[in-house]
Amino acid sequence: MNKLLNTLMLVACLGFFTSCGEKGASEKSEATNNNTKQLGITVMTLANPFFVELADAAKAEAEKHGYNVVVLSGDDAEKQAKQLKDFISQNVDAIIVAPKNTLAIGEPIKAANAAGIPVFTADTGCSDPGAKVVSNVMTDNYGGGKLAAEAMIKGLPNGGKVLILDFKKAQSCLLRVDGFKEVVAAHNQAHPNKKIDIVAELDGSGSEEPSKKATEDQLNATPDLKGIFAINDPSALGAVVALKKANKLEDVKVVGFDGQRIGKEAILRGEIYADPIQFPQEIGRLTVQQMLAYKNGDEVKSEILIPTKLYFQEDAQKDPSLKAGK
Repeated sequence: MNKLLNTLMLVACLGFFTSCGEKGASEKSEATNNNTKQLGITVMTLANPFFVELADAAKAEAEKHGYNVVVLSGDDAEKQAKQLKDFISQNVDAIIVAPKNTLAIGEPIKAANAAGIPVFTADTGCSDPGAKVVSNVMTDNYGGGKLAAEAMIKGLPNGGKVLILDFKKAQSCLLRVDGFKEVVAAHNQAHPNKKIDIVAELDGSGSEEPSKKATEDQLNATPDLKGIFAINDPSALGAVVALKKANKLEDVKVVGFDGQRIGKEAILRGEIYADPIQFPQEIGRLTVQQMLAYKNGDEVKSEILIPTKLYFQEDAQKDPSLKAGK
């Protein structure tokens, strides 16, 4: 009887330890699942191909390193602020944002700072000095604006009246205009008889339709307009539509900015004179690489500027990406 009792107790104990072992394995599995790394990305708008390329490159780079990635279109400042708050509530491991409004994005970034979630900006930074951004990867927009002015001077060798289609809510676009003006001012001082006369700066909102309307208004005010500097390709294409409607496309040189495919195709057709081209895929990849370095405890740069390159019709004619089927 005692022998049978001892045997039953031994079996019970073995069963207890076995069940404890199985529970531990289950908890470990759940912990592994819960430790999946999460990255939240929100860009200015996915209606702009530039940000699609940037986001796609960032997503691919992060996924190579085991991150689950959510990409959202900001579209307006209020919506993008809510997206950041949602990322915080989801306790993501990091946030990448290309701000729709560089000042308004400050408050949600501060909330991420308070939650201990690192924030990285891409394409344009945050202008709120109280918000902490680990690293900002962007085009050298000031340098690109200077190149745009050089293109305009080349396109208007005798000078002329010029309209700027700007977008003051984006820091990157402000820098482009500042760089443009610096080179124009130096040119005008050196060549007063070939002056580039900036007659107006109008808000094109970085979009085709508002830029079309602004160009139409300026053509009515300045019939002898000779040049337009648009802060991105959608704005430049809006200006092209207005110039075609007014039968003035041959009379006005349009300089855009970006080097999106739609812009390059317009340059190939001779509708846009030139673009300082950006490299959105490189911006996306480098932003994620900065994030990975930071998470690994490595030193990261607070800002990385990527130079632009001028792109003319002769460049478009040799561009393999514009060949049929590509």
